[in-house]
Amino acid sequence: MVEVRIHGRGGQGAVTSAELLALAAIEEGKFAQAMPSFGPERRGAPVIAYLRISEKEPIRIRSVIIQPDIVVILDPSLLKIIDFTAGLNKKGIVVINTSRSPEEIKTNFQIKSRLAIVDATKIARETLGVPITNTTMMGALIRVTGLVGLASLTGPIQRRFNVKLAERNLKAVERAYQETLVKEQ
Repeated sequence: MVEVRIHGRGGQGAVTSAELLALAAIEEGKFAQAMPSFGPERRGAPVIAYLRISEKEPIRIRSVIIQPDIVVILDPSLLKIIDFTAGLNKKGIVVINTSRSPEEIKTNFQIKSRLAIVDATKIARETLGVPITNTTMMGALIRVTGLVGLASLTGPIQRRFNVKLAERNLKAVERAYQETLVKEQ
């Protein structure tokens, strides 16, 4: 089983991205679970969403993810205010939305794990017209992990959004997939 913790801000779609990835995994015949972590959050406040995907066995755990295999950061401003690598598996992966270089991120935040970066904000603005990075970051996550196939997101995205918006979101996913840079340990 793979466990993913997604950090974002209210209104950025962290919960939606976890749900869409879970649906894509289920379409591939895998078991999946997506859960939000809600408190008194409001638009712009830090939020967390959790995703579990299992290739072979049903998922019976119903708790927050404390030791993730993968951490996704939708908003680069969170890097300075949360301990995003807390509990990260030794062979874990960090996927960050940033315009900074992988070397700069690794050095500034002492990341010792595998790192993937993409300027999801730029892609979202250019492709969607808004800086909402959730679907864009799914492309980056899939690029570095292969958790689900890129094509598996098509159905869930088309069912979630109207035709025009689904098309733009799928383009954002594909573009992020192509533009993601991966820095090994």
